Amino acid sequence: MNRVLGKTLIAAERLRFAYPDGVEALADLDFHAREGEIVAIMGTNGSGKTTLLKVLMRLLHPQQGEVCLADKNIRDLRPIELYRRLGMVFQNPADQLFATSVEQDVAFGPRNLGLPEAEVLDRVKEALAAVGVLALRDRPIHHLSFGQQKRVCLAGVLAMQPQVMLLDEPTAGLDPAGEAQLIELLIGLNRRQNITLVLATHCVDFLPVLADRIYVLAEGRVWQEGTPQVVFADPARIAEVGLRIPLVAQLFHESCGDSGVAGQCLPLTIAEGRQQIAQWLSGHDRASRQGAAP
Repeated sequence: MNRVLGKTLIAAERLRFAYPDGVEALADLDFHAREGEIVAIMGTNGSGKTTLLKVLMRLLHPQQGEVCLADKNIRDLRPIELYRRLGMVFQNPADQLFATSVEQDVAFGPRNLGLPEAEVLDRVKEALAAVGVLALRDRPIHHLSFGQQKRVCLAGVLAMQPQVMLLDEPTAGLDPAGEAQLIELLIGLNRRQNITLVLATHCVDFLPVLADRIYVLAEGRVWQEGTPQVVFADPARIAEVGLRIPLVAQLFHESCGDSGVAGQCLPLTIAEGRQQIAQWLSGHDRASRQGAAP
C-alpha cells in the first residue's frame, strides 16, 4: 500500500496456548503489528485465529510466551490502562452488546474510565458518527439489523480511543454490500485516525485492498507471513492449508495459464488485472507489428 508505518506497537513472542482438553491452539507463534498498520490473520476454522486475538487482548493467558503493547508487557498493565489502548470487536455482536440503547452501550467504556459526563457524551457522538450510525443513538439494541449491530460494536471500541483494534471475523454474517461497506469503513478509520487494525478472517477476496501484511495460520503455527503479493503468489502453497487465493487471481491463474497475460505475478484486484491485460495486449500488438514489418 506504499504507506509509511510507525514502530512496532503490539508484538507477541513464542506464544503457546493449549486448552484444558489438551488441544494446542497456538504453538511457538510470533506476531507483530506496527503503528498504523492493517494486519490480517488468515486461516481455516481451528487454525488459532480467535485464540491469538484473545491472547493479545489478555482474555486468555498463554502457557508460554509474552505479549507487549508499546514495549510494555500486557501482564504488567492495569485493566483500565490496557482497555483504553487496546480494544476488541467480537465476531457475534450478541457477545458484546448488552445495554438497552445504542448510546448507553457505547457510553459504557468511557464512563468506566471515570471521564466527565460531557466528555463521555462527546465520545459517544464522535464514535457513532465515525461509523455512520449517529441517527441510531436512541434506538434499542434489539431493534438494529445485524450490520448496524456490527457498527455499534465498532463504535463502542472507538469511544475508548484505542491505539489498536482487534477484530474477529468482522465481515461474518454480512451480505456483499454490507461487507464492502464495512471494509471501506475500516480502511477509513485506519487512515483518518491511524488506528492499528488486526483482523482475523478466512475471507481472502478483500485482503489485497485492505491488508498491509497477512499471517497465514495452520494448526496454531505461522504457515506464511508477508504482503498480499507475497502470500498469494503461490496458489498451491495456500491450498495446502485449505485456503485459496483471491478470486481475481484465481481466475487469471486458471484461465490464462502460460499465456503470459498475468505477467510475473498474479493480479490480486480487478484494477491490477485490467492493467496487466492492457500491458499484455500492447506488447502483443507491438510484437505483431514488428513481425509483420518487411
